[in-house]
Amino acid sequence: MMTRVMLPLAVAVPLCAAQFGGWFGKDTFAPSNRLSGIGVDREKISDLVLQRRTQLMIESQTFAIMRDPEALVGAERITSPKLWKIFESAGRQSGLPPSFVAAISYLESWGDPRAQSPTGPKGIMQIAGGTARAMGLRIVYATRYKMGTQRKLVKPKKGKARWVTVRKRIPYTVLVRDERMMPERAIPAAAGYLSRLEAQYGGRDWAVFAYHCGEGCAADVRSIVQNSDGLGSGATVAQAFFGSSPSHNRELYQSLRYHMERDYSPTYFFRISRAEQLLNLYRESPQDFKKLYYEYRNQVDPTLRAPHRLSVWLRPDDLAFRNCEDLKREQGKKLVSVFENPKFFGFGVRKNGPGAIAEEDLSNQSLYLQASPSTIGTILYVAYETRRLFDAMKPKRESWAPLEITALVQPLDYEERVARKGAARVGEMPAHCTGQVFDISLANLPPGQREALDFVLDDLGWYGYVGFVKESTHADVTHVGPAPTAREFFGKIYNEAVSAKAE
Repeated sequence: MMTRVMLPLAVAVPLCAAQFGGWFGKDTFAPSNRLSGIGVDREKISDLVLQRRTQLMIESQTFAIMRDPEALVGAERITSPKLWKIFESAGRQSGLPPSFVAAISYLESWGDPRAQSPTGPKGIMQIAGGTARAMGLRIVYATRYKMGTQRKLVKPKKGKARWVTVRKRIPYTVLVRDERMMPERAIPAAAGYLSRLEAQYGGRDWAVFAYHCGEGCAADVRSIVQNSDGLGSGATVAQAFFGSSPSHNRELYQSLRYHMERDYSPTYFFRISRAEQLLNLYRESPQDFKKLYYEYRNQVDPTLRAPHRLSVWLRPDDLAFRNCEDLKREQGKKLVSVFENPKFFGFGVRKNGPGAIAEEDLSNQSLYLQASPSTIGTILYVAYETRRLFDAMKPKRESWAPLEITALVQPLDYEERVARKGAARVGEMPAHCTGQVFDISLANLPPGQREALDFVLDDLGWYGYVGFVKESTHADVTHVGPAPTAREFFGKIYNEAVSAKAE
């Protein structure tokens, strides 16, 4: 029976939050409420924190899976009696849990036996041609002929050469049997292959890594892991993933980053684990599964995948601020003013020049320099963790630059004016009028600090605490917002900053 840890939008409470001792001197803000194992703290991650981080990582994959319109119909296909019997048979033959094999099929093809990838893999298990042959699957081609005509230059012994039309048999190749497209053959073959990989690598997590990334890729990563500080040959995928950062085991971090950009292989095992849980949920309670599925649907166009977590977290009911009068009414209530001490708090706001906050309504700019307390707490925490990681990285010829915030709250009528000028993200909910989103400009950040910021945002995203997305019309701007269930934690960060400012 599956343990129900259903946290549909983020972690329910900051269980990994730890209490640390106040501010580090009077020059910079450091909150006493902190999340364990974030950024620079990956170097000292304990077994307990690693276990919790792994759980959160698995839960964070819910968005990646359930945002796809195929998630529901895929669960229906995978758990159908006909297919499930094949998974059970493959499980008995391979020694793997049927639910595990089914989870891979679910992610690879949504249970569609005819699925084909533009890059070559085919079938319900999305098997590449070379891998299929290694699994013992047959891919048979035959040569056929068709009659056609061809122009041919004829040179007689006497007289002029002339073109004539001749009939000719033209050969062509046809696929007559591809067992990758036959679930009764492909599923047991893939299960047997995975079982062999598990025996070879000594763990199901690395078997999944190799299945998705390739055996050569997995071998290369494991070689780096073996020579990494605090890891070694027996390290799990989770230990390798959370045992590196830009400042710790940097070679491993760079290798994992490369493979993340290539095909997300480093997180594939976490995603499989979540898919297995979700399929178990569907088998136990289809209604609960459907409820979760509808929570993750694209609110603008349900036929498309939800573009990012913010589009799921921010609901139409959150569109609270429609004009400047709303901003005035909520001053000191739902909205609070942003801090303006960049050196101490690690961030500043852009008030002048191109892209300034409230650029289209500068006479009311002070009203736009507000956000919810949790949003400002999120800015503070992102800046704090980024600065700590940057200091640990010690990039040459770089010094810390306060993060630059280019948007906070914006009423709906302001966003409509911007949209009419073609500067808004087309087809998405105007998130800034919720007061829960801010923008960071990356344009002027040194390379090392930008790397640190990207890593911290990813880390907080995998923790389930923030969502973020790059601006489509300005690649150097990132929208960021706290998860609904993390706002209490970030509200505490804001309150600590208010106390620090008062001292």
